[in-house]
Amino acid sequence: MVEQTPVQVFRSQEKMGRFTSPAFYLKIAILAAFIITPFLFPSFKSLDLVLKIMIFAVLVASFDILLGYTGILSFGHVMFFGIGAYSVALLLGKFGEPTYAFLFLGFVIAILVTTALALLISFLSLRVKAIFFAMVTLAIAEFAIILATKLSSFTGGEDGIIMSTPGIFKVSFNMGSFMGVDITGRVITYYFILVICLILFMLMARFIQSPLGRVMQAIRDNEPRAEALGYKTFVFKATSICFGCLVSTIVGGLYVMWVGYANPESVLGVPIMLDVLLMVIIGGMGTLYGALAGAAFLRLAYTFLPDLQSLAQDLLPNLHFVHTMMERWLLIFGILFILVVFFFPKGIIGTIQNYLKTRKAV
Repeated sequence: MVEQTPVQVFRSQEKMGRFTSPAFYLKIAILAAFIITPFLFPSFKSLDLVLKIMIFAVLVASFDILLGYTGILSFGHVMFFGIGAYSVALLLGKFGEPTYAFLFLGFVIAILVTTALALLISFLSLRVKAIFFAMVTLAIAEFAIILATKLSSFTGGEDGIIMSTPGIFKVSFNMGSFMGVDITGRVITYYFILVICLILFMLMARFIQSPLGRVMQAIRDNEPRAEALGYKTFVFKATSICFGCLVSTIVGGLYVMWVGYANPESVLGVPIMLDVLLMVIIGGMGTLYGALAGAAFLRLAYTFLPDLQSLAQDLLPNLHFVHTMMERWLLIFGILFILVVFFFPKGIIGTIQNYLKTRKAV
């Protein structure tokens, strides 16, 4: 019998413990929470919050493929999110009809455009390093915003495009009640997006655990050494960019299916890119699952912090100073963000992983 190498022994032990670790059961619990949300909290506000956590978690994870696992800082990642959103919106709301064929065609066009553009950006921009690459991608993203704003006859300009989804995805669709919940087009769209997001997340997890993903992490840690070992780092970095951008594009199409609207500010704007960066920092770079923690933190803050003023007025009607403070909810968000960075310097998931590794080593 051939003796296993240390790497093979480690891999076999990792596989044996994959389905018995607490992390596995935590993932199952989170997935179950997403599945039962329409039955426990059927209101639109709850569904909208949970769905946007899912969508942004996948978007942030796709950005983390570039930044956390390959060491590529790109400020133009959200541009591909906008390409997916606009492709679906244009096909369903302006140059086509709300049918399944046009919905599918919108995703196909978005994928083709993204692949071509990501390859072009890779060949033109990867020749420069670090912050210079980031500034090139920022310039391209700003150019995309200008195009979307100025070409109003095509994109609708700042007014954007309003679209409706086909068949069972329509808001007005209703196939009856199940366990006391009306199975409407909203609920069906929710589960459709949940399934696609789960598939995309599993693909990204497999991607980073594959030999290709290991090489990308080696490039992140020490690119000259990876080149010395014979790896063509340019090819691997271009592959990482294309894969991350394709995931971002698909998520953009899913997002516009849910909100039914696309304009430069909602799918291309710099604030979305800043939110993605914040989510990566909060969750932890190079953790993938940190994207879920970061997205949940930010979306929950954006949803509930603006309601603090009315809550303070109800509970403390005579304390006007508190009412004024609660009105500045962005200040409270800033304090929360500072506390998270202070207590979780490597992000929530990154710090927890580091702590568990330290305990295991001891």
